[in-house]
Amino acid sequence: MKVIQTNIKDVLIIEPKVFGDDRGFFFESYNQKTLQEVANLNENFVQDNHSKSKKGVLRGLHFQNEPYQQGKLLRVVVGEIFDVAVDIRKNSPTFGQYTSVILSAENKRQFWIPKGFAHGFLTLSESAELLYKATDFYHPESEQSLLWNDKKININWAEVMQKYNISENDLILSAKDQQGINFDNL
Repeated sequence: MKVIQTNIKDVLIIEPKVFGDDRGFFFESYNQKTLQEVANLNENFVQDNHSKSKKGVLRGLHFQNEPYQQGKLLRVVVGEIFDVAVDIRKNSPTFGQYTSVILSAENKRQFWIPKGFAHGFLTLSESAELLYKATDFYHPESEQSLLWNDKKININWAEVMQKYNISENDLILSAKDQQGINFDNL
């Protein structure tokens, strides 16, 4: 397993060791002991989620308020997404900054997003399926959505959309995500 540091402390990209031959492949998608040893990640995951989206679906930027914040370990098993984590920890030196990664079934990368981050993704392939482990249960009363295109955060959605031939008019957002809060209102 290879751990790649991102521009934000504690947010990690994890590349599993994949064993493949002409029959297919095998890899450990989760091993608590290895993650603790290699990535210093010692989390208690309490919920597994599975999300499917079609091309152009933008989900997020979602987060849950204290005391229901969730850490998430994400991976894509079908297709490809542009995945984003925004630091919303008010006492953090990287408060308001984001980091991103392309996750795909092909690259088998995982994205560790600790508590205190808003999370969102854009589906780049015709469809994508995302699996993720969460450190706390879904709590709808504490969930919020940060506006996906807030200018203060300035996520490079346009660059990614251009590369994957997705126009802003093609984006598919839920009503909740269309009405996300501005970063200044956190």
